Amino acid sequence: MKKTKKRKLQSKSKVISQLRQDLITGDWVVIAVGRSKRPDDFKQAEDESRSASAVAANETECPFCDPEASGQKKDVLIYKTSEGKWTLRVFPNKYPAFTRPIGRKKIIHQTEGPYFWMEGIGYHEVIVTHDHYKHIGEMDPLMVAEILDAYQTRYLDLMNRKSVRYIEIFHNYGKAAGASLAHPHSQLVAVPFVSSYINSELQGAENYFRANGECPYCVMLKWEQEQKERIVFENEHFVAFCPFASRAAFEVWIISKKHQPYFERSSEEDKIAGGEALHEIIKKINRVLGRPAFNFYLHTAPCDGKDYPHYHWHIEVLPKTSTWAGFELSTGVEISTIEPEEAARYLQKQ
Repeated sequence: MKKTKKRKLQSKSKVISQLRQDLITGDWVVIAVGRSKRPDDFKQAEDESRSASAVAANETECPFCDPEASGQKKDVLIYKTSEGKWTLRVFPNKYPAFTRPIGRKKIIHQTEGPYFWMEGIGYHEVIVTHDHYKHIGEMDPLMVAEILDAYQTRYLDLMNRKSVRYIEIFHNYGKAAGASLAHPHSQLVAVPFVSSYINSELQGAENYFRANGECPYCVMLKWEQEQKERIVFENEHFVAFCPFASRAAFEVWIISKKHQPYFERSSEEDKIAGGEALHEIIKKINRVLGRPAFNFYLHTAPCDGKDYPHYHWHIEVLPKTSTWAGFELSTGVEISTIEPEEAARYLQKQ
């Protein structure tokens, strides 16, 4: 990105977040200056575990069970039954990591000495399902398809905004996975940059495509279907398998059988079949690991106006089975304590 003239860092009280770029790696870091904490706020309690009964006891205080009463922002999307009861709703995050670009025509790129930064402009929304207790593996599969439909609807609405180059959709379940609220919900963050992680996937897929004339995701999919050793679920449109180079124990990828770079172009059949696959995988993980904390996220080609025919959108599911320590933090390489083939065998039985 082209830099502009040097400016002083803005006051923390005027912005929600800053996007700062690492001078060496080019990675982006979000500094949530609007949520600044004191040192005592980072101290860990002696026992941070939350039992199922504790979660149940907090239902009456849950801000997502009755969003209007808890002062959540106005819905940007809502699904209701024929009786008028809401099943899913989407609204702006009450404590966003990014500032909505109201009245702004462009993002201002700024420098501070040798460093490069810009204000954290973007959209941060929450996708909430009605039931306080049921996570995705316990819902009706059609409800999960509705979640995917909500993802797509909001993606289509935001993808052409001037400040948006990538839309990240993710789901955290359980405190160990980063969920600050027990009520099942997903988040959508539309940002003005493409992360190094996504760029790495895009570049790797393009390099493989140029060298071999095939999409690497399609190649993986074909091999897994032939071998069947790591496949844990399959329907007419999707395959779910433990990746050969799994980064974490019981990691699962969910990939469309049809080559599709862009999630937003998914058909109704895709969403129904994808919802069934995601539901089944979370259910299987739940049975094997005993309702663990987990994360999943959706990776798709960026909405930055470029063409990515070599990419293949997919969902990655990662149960929280370990904590990063010195080796992982210093290398970025996670140590998985079970072979993906063995993990797949456990999941296949469920």
